[in-house]
Amino acid sequence: MAVASVDTVIFDLGGVLIDWSPYHLYRKLFDSDDEIARFLEEIDLYGWLHGIDADKPFQKGVEELSARLPHHGPLIEAYWHRWAETINGTLDESVAVLAELKAKEVPLYVISNWSSETWHHATDRFEFLDWFDGLVISGLECVAKPNPGIYHIACERHGIVPQDAVFIDDRAENVDSARNLGFHGVHFTDAAALRKEFVKLELLQ
Repeated sequence: MAVASVDTVIFDLGGVLIDWSPYHLYRKLFDSDDEIARFLEEIDLYGWLHGIDADKPFQKGVEELSARLPHHGPLIEAYWHRWAETINGTLDESVAVLAELKAKEVPLYVISNWSSETWHHATDRFEFLDWFDGLVISGLECVAKPNPGIYHIACERHGIVPQDAVFIDDRAENVDSARNLGFHGVHFTDAAALRKEFVKLELLQ
């Protein structure tokens, strides 16, 4: 059944519209994806990035993690010095769905975990960011998903009513946090499935 009251769409960026993955970098430094997976699990990449995305200085984060795991020091340093290599362009099919929403004048927003120190890589590279009516970036707000605070910032700043908005993210914990606040949440898997959700919500045909 359609949720006809939904009239606003909020996107995550990395993994939804932008092809971000640590694998893009580390495939140049490891022999296999299994090795990368073990490394990322050992350093707890997403746990580590949560502090950086909430605006802990990147170099400080690198130094702290390298001190704790000195045998991985050069690989951890590579994440900072070669961060741009974690981006492999756009997820074109997702951006095409975004363009459909824009053409229908659907209000569009972003809530993204992204370090203030690397945010320029996005603004310099991705023109579609200009399509949004507002962007809430964790590193600029000093709070990161799934902390409810970042969703509250978006609502207060842009007059978003959670019950009238759908939030899309590739990480389940972020979607769950949004749902707990009253948003309609969609766990992103691929653009085709996302578009079907927008049809159900009567935002696209």
